[in-house]
Amino acid sequence: MAVQSHTPTARRSPPHILTLVALVGVSTLAMNVFLPSLPAMADWFATDYATIQLAVGGYLAMNACLQLVVGPLSDRYGRRPVILWGITLFMVATVGCLLAPDVETFLFFRLAQAAIVTAMVLSRAVVRDLYPQDKAASMLGYVTMGMSVVPMVGPAIGGALETSFGWQSNFWLLLGAGGALWALAYLDLGETAPQAGGSFRAQTRQYPELLTSPRFWGYCAAAAFASGSFFAYLGGAPFVGRQIHGLTAAELGLFFGAPALGYFAGNGISGRFSTTFGVDRMVLAGALLQASGLAALMMMLLAGAEGPWVFFGFMTFLGLGNGMVIPNATAGMLSVRPHLAGTASGLGGAMMIGGGAALSVLAGWVLEHGGGEITLVALMLTSGAASVVAIALTIRRNRTLAARGVA
Repeated sequence: MAVQSHTPTARRSPPHILTLVALVGVSTLAMNVFLPSLPAMADWFATDYATIQLAVGGYLAMNACLQLVVGPLSDRYGRRPVILWGITLFMVATVGCLLAPDVETFLFFRLAQAAIVTAMVLSRAVVRDLYPQDKAASMLGYVTMGMSVVPMVGPAIGGALETSFGWQSNFWLLLGAGGALWALAYLDLGETAPQAGGSFRAQTRQYPELLTSPRFWGYCAAAAFASGSFFAYLGGAPFVGRQIHGLTAAELGLFFGAPALGYFAGNGISGRFSTTFGVDRMVLAGALLQASGLAALMMMLLAGAEGPWVFFGFMTFLGLGNGMVIPNATAGMLSVRPHLAGTASGLGGAMMIGGGAALSVLAGWVLEHGGGEITLVALMLTSGAASVVAIALTIRRNRTLAARGVA
């Protein structure tokens, strides 16, 4: 893409892929780096664990809500300024977390930290701005590898920092990461969005063409249900590991990363083969792999084969399926109306996180009220099967439209 201006605030040169990886990585780090410190934070603020847990649940809720706004704003005003302002607000909120005198103030600024979601949402939109659908899916596979690596190392880093320097060190790390990310985005992230023009109200009048598209909702549903299985795992796997299999915290930490290994592999497969096979077949293959792995686990549990190696071992299929479904389904939803790629990214992300958070809560509630390992797997399998149905219906509609000569 040609550079249209030499002023730093109006640069239009495309970013390096590592810049996009950094945008996703810091956004993910903000979600999970401090999780091992929650008990220490509860003691520091003299509150109960349920209250300090709002730093997780409330953050996810705010994250989902902001994604509905971030996309439309970036379609109107551009990716670059919205990302830079989002990172700036994140840094201000991080300082607020560090200086908070009580838990209420801390939680207020913790929710404000969700502004970093602009980096994650709009990194996907930038990819779609630069590449056609299948190539975009391939690039998204590489970009979202950061989302598989950070969950494996983030909590471990956070736990080590908290042990050595206190819980505040996690937020100092986030502040430093935010500053470095702002500088990187300022220097390397040129504007990639098409020039929209017109007022914000005029821009919003175009949104019904996206929201009324069955293909858009099909890709969103495929991604949301696939990721929903993973969020159900997040809500229920700690209970299964500690209460059912009797794992220590250290052992659970090792087993817990099994889906991340599969996710890393799935993203690599997407990066390598999406351009060759197309997003529809990649989403279908990923959804089928995920559902098949969960179905096999269910049969083994019903046959009496239990143990942490069985339960967590099969969760690699969960990550593998997500690594193939999410980047390709995201490329699909962003390609339905390319001029509304930011809106599509935000809305799709809100569906994935909002629906996934609900499944996470549901999984925890079911286990607390007498459900067991099989119950959790059944919930995950149901969500995974729904992803298969969603992409199958979307493929059928795509073929119908192609037969009619409709793009």
